[in-house]
Amino acid sequence: MARPARRIPTPRAMIVAPQPEAVEAGAAVLAAGGNAMDAALACAFTQGVVDPMMCGIGGLGVMTVHDPKTGEQIVFDGLSPCPAGAHAAMWSNLFERECSDGYGFVLRGAVNEMGRTAVTVPSILRTFADAHAAFGRMPWSGLFDGAIDCARGGWMVRPHVHTMMAMDETAYGRVNTAKKLALTEEGARLYLRADGTPKWPGERIVNAELAATLGIIAREGVDAFYKGEIARRIAADMAAHGGLITEADLAAVRSRRVAPLRVPYRGRTLLLPPPPAGGVFIGEMLRILEHFDLPAMGHNSAAMIAVLAEAMKIAGIDKDTHVGDPDFVPVPLYLLLGDANTAEAAARIRRGERADLARVGAEPKGTTTISCVDAEGLVVSVTHTLGVPSGVLVPGLGFMLNGAMNWYDPRPGRPTSYAPGKRRYSSMSPLIVMEGATPVATLGAPGGAWIGVALAQVLVNLLDFGMEIQEAVLAPRVSATSATLDLSLRIPRATEAALVADGYSVKRVPTTYAFAGVHGIAMWDGALEGAADPQRDGYPAGIA
Repeated sequence: MARPARRIPTPRAMIVAPQPEAVEAGAAVLAAGGNAMDAALACAFTQGVVDPMMCGIGGLGVMTVHDPKTGEQIVFDGLSPCPAGAHAAMWSNLFERECSDGYGFVLRGAVNEMGRTAVTVPSILRTFADAHAAFGRMPWSGLFDGAIDCARGGWMVRPHVHTMMAMDETAYGRVNTAKKLALTEEGARLYLRADGTPKWPGERIVNAELAATLGIIAREGVDAFYKGEIARRIAADMAAHGGLITEADLAAVRSRRVAPLRVPYRGRTLLLPPPPAGGVFIGEMLRILEHFDLPAMGHNSAAMIAVLAEAMKIAGIDKDTHVGDPDFVPVPLYLLLGDANTAEAAARIRRGERADLARVGAEPKGTTTISCVDAEGLVVSVTHTLGVPSGVLVPGLGFMLNGAMNWYDPRPGRPTSYAPGKRRYSSMSPLIVMEGATPVATLGAPGGAWIGVALAQVLVNLLDFGMEIQEAVLAPRVSATSATLDLSLRIPRATEAALVADGYSVKRVPTTYAFAGVHGIAMWDGALEGAADPQRDGYPAGIA
């Protein structure tokens, strides 16, 4: 019997993100005549309302853009800097260990991840405004309707939001989010029940203060945040509670336009955000993998997983050793991504050598992503985050500030040590796959230290195994961000036994879908197909 004829109109534009309300806001903008930039930003502002521990205007992020008019690609770097009052040795006496998953550092008193001292200078809003000025079509004020409606009218706590609020982070060395939500009166009122526990799935959150703040930014522009009343209130709250950020820090925020890394893989070109964003990790891992015939090994066989794990560890060691803010430390991109280095790494794997990615003393996954393509071919991929939530809500403003100071190494003399204005390495890597001059896929993921390993595996599924994009996202994944090889629950136990017999220390993760939440859009032959990771709550929406 023949397959039933497709009855759904072929989409001309598409957006995908992990939150249904945010996808709805972006799709509405596309339907109203906005382009991919307008839709991605409307989606992002709504994400900050309905995923407030993950992202928001108090955070940071990275955006990769393909411009069909010029054929050029641009990365907007909105990674937040250290305040001017930071210095390399300020917390060196508080260092205890590295978080066991490689995402942050454990300091006595948690001064680097909770409270005002944990906040880096928020940069994402300036970045979004500059990207909109360059590529947007709709008025700036028209991008906030969905976010304001959700904040004023309320939104329902979804399973993943509750999971993040209630997650036990102590095993990694971090403070539980529920404790951070109780830090301020505003946080407790918005997100906790009367007994002090996080609100449950199905309960509603109304945030009138955030609706008012977004309304000011919509009407007055980003200077209201960086130079106006909002900036003054942030700085005053910091000064009153021992924080580092000043009005001068906020006024000095600038976004950066930089060229993407262009990494060849299997006849295509990957456009990846350069350091201090995470594209170099993905690029090095895939350049190593290109020396192996992965399909001949069998998808997710023990042999293939061993090669994946070693490539992950080698790229992870190089990232930890060499990659930081290129304004402060030279990043040897030509070495890390070069033919000689990646060929030698592949040779070591063939010889059976094992890389040792040990963690000192032994990534919350608080990030979100958007991919969007419009009818004219503009491609926008953005990943933004709070790093970890700091717990700080400035009274009356309604939004959480980032806790990204936990990303810096408190030991002086390291590539990611503290310094005024310094941006720390981030795993975020919204990317675009090019076939010649044509974009054929775009991907992004939340997931902390797991972002790079997840994106690389989905790219292998797409480009080595020829999977469709949703199939590529659904396939089981593995992770090697430490000395232990983590396996998704759907990796067969026989494969696990073979890896153990081969000498690997293995941990099986008890979740069905694990290791970051990849979302993306494929554009083969101009036909748009979206994919949403089922561990999150979003979906792809096409506009006919």
